[in-house]
Amino acid sequence: MRLSVIIPAAGTSSRFGFGDKLSQELGGRAILLRSVEAFVKREETASIIVAAPPEDLEGFRNRFGPQLSFHGATIVAGGRTERWESVRNALEAVGDEVTHVAVHDAARPNVSPELLDRILDAARVHPAVVPGVRVASTLKRIGIETVRSAEDDAIADAILGGPAEEPGAPTAHLVEETVPRERLVAVQTPQVFERGLLERAYREGSPEGATDDAMLVERLGEPVVVVEGEGRNIKVTTAEDLELARRLAR
Repeated sequence: MRLSVIIPAAGTSSRFGFGDKLSQELGGRAILLRSVEAFVKREETASIIVAAPPEDLEGFRNRFGPQLSFHGATIVAGGRTERWESVRNALEAVGDEVTHVAVHDAARPNVSPELLDRILDAARVHPAVVPGVRVASTLKRIGIETVRSAEDDAIADAILGGPAEEPGAPTAHLVEETVPRERLVAVQTPQVFERGLLERAYREGSPEGATDDAMLVERLGEPVVVVEGEGRNIKVTTAEDLELARRLAR
């Protein structure tokens, strides 16, 4: 196996709340570098490609270029709007010797060697492999329309996100149904694919609305298998996630 690792890092971190999420310190190094370093010493790794924000490519190179270069990583311009645009751009930089492609979130810095072993062992047998953790929480689908309530303003604001339109009337949504959680998993990264399969998924499929790369493969009608993920392999999206990631790293 010759593996090229694509790390989409062109997002705006709008939900993080403050500063550049990927530059935040985790165990003495930036989150982005932690995510890259997980693959650096793997014997399967042939190349690492980081898709950076195209509107701030020079600034990104100034922040991360020397460290990424030390790890042998290449920086390319990512997408301006959607994550899949960054992966598509990075695929063009994959070398001819590569047999498999891994796509890993830039903000998942706690992926363990044991998880990578599981995924890559499975990828030697299956053309598309993703890690997933079983859903333990009760899941409910809510309606699009909002309803108004005069009770528990502060609690509803905190849970549902955003202030009330008027004092005493926080935004709320009606529950439409409870979703059975049997056989549901929350999917993580890295996701690993045979190179030709992922390229075909981007060439022949419609990436619009896809929230991960496995979804594009599924649209081709090709099988995707799930291996056991890790609870500690969280994606840092909010400031609370960062604090949790720091505790897990310790």
